[in-house]
Amino acid sequence: MGRFKYNFMADSITDDLLIKKYLKSGDEESLRFLFSQYLKIVYNFSFYYLGNYADAQDVTQEVFIKVWRNLKKFDTSKNFKVWVLTIAKNTCLDFLKKKKNIPFSAFEDEKGDNVLLETLADPEPMPDEIFAQKDVADFVSSALEQLPANYRVVLSLYYKEQLNFREISEALAEPINTVKSRHRRALILLKTNLLHQNDDYNRINK
Repeated sequence: MGRFKYNFMADSITDDLLIKKYLKSGDEESLRFLFSQYLKIVYNFSFYYLGNYADAQDVTQEVFIKVWRNLKKFDTSKNFKVWVLTIAKNTCLDFLKKKKNIPFSAFEDEKGDNVLLETLADPEPMPDEIFAQKDVADFVSSALEQLPANYRVVLSLYYKEQLNFREISEALAEPINTVKSRHRRALILLKTNLLHQNDDYNRINK
């Protein structure tokens, strides 16, 4: 018989089922399918954390090696995505320590407060014309890449991966109030970056 084609039944296959099939019978197809579901998620997370494509590729490979080695320890009553992202976060931190880079969180207190970013707060709404630009996707992506790693990660997990604040808190091993605070400050800083880019765009295209 041919190999089981998981992609035809993706909606009915859970992470828990794939993990059990691999651990019980060594079904490598289950493992490959499981990893394929999270490859892009882990890579994006690593890129937003590290800000470098090559580093993100290296870290992503290391993350899945760790996931594979520790799969037997995973508690299937927990959220697999959160568990994988926790490993990704720790692997990114280890990578930064080896490079002797200091994560932005080192400059925040236990509540996630940062005086510099507080000064960027602006009560005015973001101009609608920013989002009317034809190249809005690249526009926002460029502004997002300028954010500190911890802020990029929170926005990515919340808006792209659809994790709630509690799940993000678990994945990053940070207090939920810190996550909420970073989310708010990330939006403030993103808005500032977008406004600056919009001014630059208008000057160039006058």
